[in-house]
Amino acid sequence: MGVALHVDVPTERQLNALLASRAPGSVSIYLPTSPLPQEADAARIEFKNLAAEAARQLGDDARGVQEQFDDLLADEEFWTRLAVSLAVFATADTLVTFRLANRLTSSVEVSDRFHVQPLLRSVTFPQAAVVLALTQNGARLIEIAADVPPSEIEVADLPEGVGPTSRDPMSRLQGEEGAKVRMRQYARQVDRAIRPVIAGLGVPLILAAAEPLAGIYRSVNTYPRLAERGIAGSPEDVPDHELAAAAREILDAVYAAELDELRATFAARADAGRAATDLTDVARAATFGAVDTLMVDIDTSPSGFVDEQDGTVTLDSEDDAVNYGVIDEIARRVLNAGGRVLALRREDIPGQGTTAAILRYPV
Repeated sequence: MGVALHVDVPTERQLNALLASRAPGSVSIYLPTSPLPQEADAARIEFKNLAAEAARQLGDDARGVQEQFDDLLADEEFWTRLAVSLAVFATADTLVTFRLANRLTSSVEVSDRFHVQPLLRSVTFPQAAVVLALTQNGARLIEIAADVPPSEIEVADLPEGVGPTSRDPMSRLQGEEGAKVRMRQYARQVDRAIRPVIAGLGVPLILAAAEPLAGIYRSVNTYPRLAERGIAGSPEDVPDHELAAAAREILDAVYAAELDELRATFAARADAGRAATDLTDVARAATFGAVDTLMVDIDTSPSGFVDEQDGTVTLDSEDDAVNYGVIDEIARRVLNAGGRVLALRREDIPGQGTTAAILRYPV
């Protein structure tokens, strides 16, 4: 059995709260971690080093934030329950963490607001999923991510199987009709059992099942991120690592299709004057509420300021506690106007620049 990931992807409300937060001495820390308990000390040492750099930038104002960091460093259980990366957002009064399935590089930012851009990647394309291996004889839930072996998740109250159809000659639940009724009841029980377990993960659910049970489960599923494509055939005798490999192919295909659709939409809107790639143009459109979809490069984070009135961007080469990530600020304005923000690799962005935006109307 693999090592369990402990993932908590931010909800839209949490993301918006981070982007809207304003407080002097706001610290954002990202670092790669591991779900392996024996590697907890390495992650803790890296975090301690990044926290020290934040304290250096804060100078005399570091005390409150340092207390938050010290409390986290002292939490033994926390450091043995990690995923692939860790994001930490702290002020003198608050500390919020997210354990992510995406591999992120170490960084520390200090400003009057949080640096959220790397976190957007985990919301855009989480590199993790859960596989529901479902048969008439039972079910198992398997967590997968890019860099770690699959791990079966313990689920309380999972039903043991469909069970026999009533043989009472007076019962209407006989034959094929009775079997389907029992399968539907079983599928609902499975859905109820796994829903509280996966609700906080925020990752896709991939169904591995044979027909007709696969179709029946889809008809009763209540998890909003059930992938349209599943793993065909009975998974009863299929080992977890084979299911994980099939699930990763499905994830890759889903993301590739979404990117193709984005690029096609961008090209069509560009012909109508409803697209932008220049950072200043994108910032201006975001300020006026004109951005429907914003695409940003996860690896580029220019610092500076964005004018509140007209969106003019002023870049600043210095890394200090005054300026901020302009892409974060643009993203905040897009989200506030009901738009969508996607963090991508540069090669996946139309024009392969820092930003690209699909506009609601020409600006």
